Amino acid sequence: MVRTLAIAILATGIMSLPAVAAEKYWVARDAVSKQCEIVTKKPDGTLVVDLGKKTYPSEGEARKAMEARADCKNK
Repeated sequence: MVRTLAIAILATGIMSLPAVAAEKYWVARDAVSKQCEIVTKKPDGTLVVDLGKKTYPSEGEARKAMEARADCKNK
């Protein structure tokens, strides 16, 4: 009984890993402060504005894209 339960819990955990790892990142700009940031939720267009309409599979790629944008350079 315990062994069956442990196997079921382990199988459930393994199957849920791709869902956790499949996080997306957006490069967005705060509408008030005009500062660029990397967000994990799709920008809503009011408080946080989406820049480029593109998603990135990793935070590193999103950071590189943000640094390459002319409107995200620190002034």
